[in-house]
Amino acid sequence: MMKILHTGDWHIGQLFYEYDRTYEHQQFLNWLLFTLTKEHIDILLISGDIFDLSNPSAASIKMFYSFLNQAVKANAELQIIITAGNHDSAARLESPKPLLESSNIHIIGLIEKREDGKIDYSKLTIPLKDKDGNANAWCIAAPFLRLGDYPVIVDCDNPYSDGVAAFYKEAFEYVDSKRQVGQAIIVMGHLHTQQAAVSDIDKMERLIMGGAECISASAFHESISYVALGHIHKAQRIGGKEHIRYCGSPLPMSFSETSYKHQVIVFDLGDEKIENFKAIEIPVAVPLIQVPTVHSSLVEVLDSLQQLTQWEGNYNTAPYLEVRVTADGPEPGIRHKVETALVGKNMRLAKIDVRYKSASINPEKNTAVVQTQLNDLKPLDVFHKVYQNKYNNSIPEDLLKLFQQVAQEVSEMEA
Repeated sequence: MMKILHTGDWHIGQLFYEYDRTYEHQQFLNWLLFTLTKEHIDILLISGDIFDLSNPSAASIKMFYSFLNQAVKANAELQIIITAGNHDSAARLESPKPLLESSNIHIIGLIEKREDGKIDYSKLTIPLKDKDGNANAWCIAAPFLRLGDYPVIVDCDNPYSDGVAAFYKEAFEYVDSKRQVGQAIIVMGHLHTQQAAVSDIDKMERLIMGGAECISASAFHESISYVALGHIHKAQRIGGKEHIRYCGSPLPMSFSETSYKHQVIVFDLGDEKIENFKAIEIPVAVPLIQVPTVHSSLVEVLDSLQQLTQWEGNYNTAPYLEVRVTADGPEPGIRHKVETALVGKNMRLAKIDVRYKSASINPEKNTAVVQTQLNDLKPLDVFHKVYQNKYNNSIPEDLLKLFQQVAQEVSEMEA
């Protein structure tokens, strides 16, 4: 029986609304070191996105490798398997691979090919050994798969999903041919699965990567004991299956996670079965606060901010604050007013979320959408449309007069 801990999506070096998160990441890694020892972990799986940038800072790199050094020193028989995510540079992450393998640390970033052009699945296959050095299970350590990393499937509806499914099928068949009776198979992946519940930041990333890049839970063979996924920042099971899991990110990535409990996943593996499955909550190093609890007028918001109790901790633990305002239109100087109300509160203003009231609808007006060529629009027409789209309201009379004055002056200069 081996005890396994699954984590991922650390995003070391990330900024939270331009605030440095070094303290938070270090607190998480300190907690993880403690948890590895307390839980007597044999295998640590880190499913991608170690760093937030493909070219991380020297401080971020030092933090990561210092953690690895401390982890194996404190747990001599610990085996660590790390895969690259889409935020990582696969080659950069793999660069210290020869040195780290002597410490039982395996990093997989690149998909290597044989001379015939086929994927060399032996390079992705890692035996999971017990305290006596015997292989009790196998791990398919698959990193984030880019174009060219997975088999090309001709005449298919979705080359990506079909290609990735073929990759995992071939990888499983390779390991299945090597394993002995009773040896389990674990799979790692950094990808987006169908029907996965996503956070705000996940939605932003999916827009960049394309919504078609989703994998079905059926891509993982039913004989696989556990699938350790990364990429989606919300911890969850996939396809209704307890053994196919996202561990989620250890740090909150947006204010939508204010009440969400971040976690790592721990379980025992033996005889091709997982037992004693549990999620361990990660302590919050820096709280996220939203004021007020619902969007309110600026007057009410400023009053709520003035009533906040001063945060007694040091700057590193000062809460991130989202201020929630409802407005009829532009609020000049809103940030200055908010910052003034926060003087002495020892909080980090991260975001002012302004929502605009809906404009009243006149039923007598024609609401049909007219497709107009941009060249046919006058500056005032464009201003009306932009203002309506942003503030969901009509242009105030005083602002309209100022715009018309500027437009007149520009017209006279061009004449």
